[in-house]
Amino acid sequence: MRIRPDQLDQMQTADGERLLAEIGRADPGPADSLALITRLRRDWDADLVAAAMTTHALRVRARGRFHDADRLWLTGDGLEQATSDIVADHRVARFAGCHRVADLCCGIGGDLMALTRRREIDSLLAVDRDAFHVAMAGVNARITRPDVDLTKLTGDAESVDLGGVDGVFLDPARRQGGRRVGVDATSPPLGWAVGLVDQVERVGITTAPGIDHDLVPAGWELECIAVGSDLKENMLWSPALATHARRATVLADDSVASLTPVPGDPVALALPEPGMTIIDPNPAVTRAGLVQDLARQLGATMIDERIAFLLVDQEGSTSFGRSLRVVDSMPWHERRVAVRLRKLDAGAVDVRRRGLAGDVDAIARRLRGSGSRQLTVLMTRLRDKPWAVIAEDPGRVP
Repeated sequence: MRIRPDQLDQMQTADGERLLAEIGRADPGPADSLALITRLRRDWDADLVAAAMTTHALRVRARGRFHDADRLWLTGDGLEQATSDIVADHRVARFAGCHRVADLCCGIGGDLMALTRRREIDSLLAVDRDAFHVAMAGVNARITRPDVDLTKLTGDAESVDLGGVDGVFLDPARRQGGRRVGVDATSPPLGWAVGLVDQVERVGITTAPGIDHDLVPAGWELECIAVGSDLKENMLWSPALATHARRATVLADDSVASLTPVPGDPVALALPEPGMTIIDPNPAVTRAGLVQDLARQLGATMIDERIAFLLVDQEGSTSFGRSLRVVDSMPWHERRVAVRLRKLDAGAVDVRRRGLAGDVDAIARRLRGSGSRQLTVLMTRLRDKPWAVIAEDPGRVP
């Protein structure tokens, strides 16, 4: 159910807040919802109860993504497309020094709220073709900063007057009929979006994680952003905001790790040996095309020039990938690998595939043993030959 504008207005009254507070105290699960709805309908309009229950359910889903989840106004599709606080706060930091920023295609206001937390920004312009989302974005922004100078417009981003604006953030719609679309089918299209620099120098544009690097205009920066090991967004930063051609950023609750190009010679190849550390780079690193740069930063080698597994001689860890200790290494042959795993006292087996075909779940079931060690099998290529690396998480080693 999507709540209506009149229901949003009702829920912001004192009575509406009381209804939401009652639902919040009950915090119903699926098994409790029907009984709670039946009880609430004795005192409240049935449609309003349904809207309030929907709002509560969406707020529960938003916990962990937003600081103020239990106070925000949301729709299902708006929440699905909204940027979490950790990503939004990182992105809007680029607009330091701006005074009036336009958030085009603002949705329910995930990035707009982050912009309100930048106190040096004096005023904001929120634009979206969905009038209800614009209204929600405005309410949500004022939860974060009640005194924000905010102008709301309903309409297409292409038709907005950007006079007086010195920064533009644009998150083009990447869904049609519930399905993600490529960069050529976004709304507004990428070509129009990069042309915004003819009006405003400082522009940031979100784009699909799989964008072809050839589509990045000269002088712009491509930043690939992950939260932990989960790739979230790619950003294009205009020349006025760019600092490097490419960047991989890995965010955690209390840290930001950023990798940029590291000049140097091509990375050498090596054979995985027991005791080495093998590093599986974060998706932000691979999507940014910075695997060899990470190798140069770490003093690492590679097992194949086309495969993104790195090797270092000593134990170590990096924010830019998962580190495993090499236990054994051998040509890939499933039965022989299974025999070796049994000798290594393997139990549960995690299979990761890079450069070879195969159903990893089915292979993992076949390789699973009855032993005590949890091991990882990397199906890959070594100098273009099918290869297996058996590895172990150092944190699990007795």
